[in-house]
Amino acid sequence: MPQHQKSPPPPAAATAADAATVQSDLPPPPPFDPSRMIGIIKRKALIKKLAAVYHAECLAYCQELLELQKKWEEPFVDLKTPDDTRKEQTKPPKRLKKSR
Repeated sequence: MPQHQKSPPPPAAATAADAATVQSDLPPPPPFDPSRMIGIIKRKALIKKLAAVYHAECLAYCQELLELQKKWEEPFVDLKTPDDTRKEQTKPPKRLKKSR
């Protein structure tokens, strides 16, 4: 496998000069067109509406989560009393004892 080695970065002066030549190669920005602003404003309004929908959905999920957490923290109440469970566990004896 060939090993790739990074070459040292060029001096800062050369980088600034390269950036200046790149900027001079770019065409000048188009003149201001007000009709483009309408599209930008519409997109911004759509983004705000979408953010509001996401925010409302997030609040609904948070409320649901909070209710579930409160429900989880409530003590568990068993409907059977301890006496009832003891009675269910004992079996009747197979042979009855004779009374004296």
